[in-house]
Amino acid sequence: MENFRHHISQLIDISEIEWSSIKEVTVQEHFNTKETILDNGKIARNIYFIKKGLIRSFYLLNGQEINTYFACDNQFISSYASFIAQLPSLEQLETIEETEVLSISYEKLNALYKQHPKLEKLGRIIAEKNYLCVVDRTLSMQTKTAKEKYLEFIDKYDFKIINNVPQHQIATFLGIAPESLSRVRKQISTS
Repeated sequence: MENFRHHISQLIDISEIEWSSIKEVTVQEHFNTKETILDNGKIARNIYFIKKGLIRSFYLLNGQEINTYFACDNQFISSYASFIAQLPSLEQLETIEETEVLSISYEKLNALYKQHPKLEKLGRIIAEKNYLCVVDRTLSMQTKTAKEKYLEFIDKYDFKIINNVPQHQIATFLGIAPESLSRVRKQISTS
């Protein structure tokens, strides 16, 4: 819980009363490796803070998994569009390794916002960070070479993600074929 509080405190200042209210609505959950947290077509009812572990979001296109996001220790994850709009998700959430999370439901989060309006700032900051991530990723996908995408990935993403996510999942996240990623990795290792 202390890492969660520390992470929130880096985004906004919170009082003891606000922290106590957050703790009251937060649920600790455990997921095994390769466990589905959210199926596509289901509504994302929770936002998750990862205490320890690794989660991916992906969708299926013609039977192929296309990874859209990876999150690990001390990061938030949800199917954000589904969570915000409370509509069926196009994405699935699945653990890559055994994972411990803290979750807050949509209803309880909105009740927190009403009880402590300052906490809406926290929600806004998380939404803004998510939006900027999407914009950055879209520009990267449309303007960069396979090598540039991978170099940016290893520069921006957590070491745990780089080392523990299977290469074929990283390839679909970068929008390149697994063979292309292998060539890029080989080029980088020999230069």
